Amino acid sequence: MKQKPAFMNFAVDHMTMLFHPKLYKLSYVVFRNIFGTTPDDLLYEKKRKGQNGAKDVSMTYATRVGTWEPKAGDPLNTIFALVQPSEPKDQPSHVRQMLDGHENTAHLQHVALRTPDLIAFHKHMVERGVQFVTPILKDDHENLIQVFSGEWYLPGAKPSGFFFEFLQRDPSDDELATIQKANKQSWFRDETFLGLYDEKEREYQSGNVLSFLPKETMEALWKYLDNKEVYEITEADLEACDKIMIDMAAKAQKK
Repeated sequence: MKQKPAFMNFAVDHMTMLFHPKLYKLSYVVFRNIFGTTPDDLLYEKKRKGQNGAKDVSMTYATRVGTWEPKAGDPLNTIFALVQPSEPKDQPSHVRQMLDGHENTAHLQHVALRTPDLIAFHKHMVERGVQFVTPILKDDHENLIQVFSGEWYLPGAKPSGFFFEFLQRDPSDDELATIQKANKQSWFRDETFLGLYDEKEREYQSGNVLSFLPKETMEALWKYLDNKEVYEITEADLEACDKIMIDMAAKAQKK
């Protein structure tokens, strides 16, 4: 077999996401409070000069979400998973709907972020109200556990079709036992388990697509941040936003 040239050995350097202004502001809170980035992780924040005496407008920022060193037998691979609508054209297809609904012929559906401790990170996210399409699942074909979040979109708007996967490779036996105990139905793949593909199909055909954060939490964060630009959000603001998320998640869990 022909050897692959060195110049074709790719790694993801960064990803660029375009956001509605309200989601843009919210993304900064999510990356700081949920993904745990720090001021040192902020690589840049650029502004567009305000017009007619108005304050400058935050235009873009870039943040680092992690640094990894590959271990022996555990390389950090760069992987693309490609999907097409495989259903007949007269049958419902959320993949076709994601493409046609956004008038696209290509669409970035989700970004998979790897963590060394998915159970701890999942608990951290749940405590802040992050919503998930699935529980933590064991992959059938690879030695990994994974969970899929709700989509990033504004309440009342068309679903964006974009969400996150969080995964951990090579989980320990104790971690697998914890997941099995917490979610026996999905673990044993009984008739109630639909899988990510079927779950997204159900969401899109029902018109009830889960969002990354609950509508009430997003609105509370927007109300608190008011007209602040990203560069105006302080550490005290982030602490207040964290408390809002935790308090609202705890209240929702009691219902």
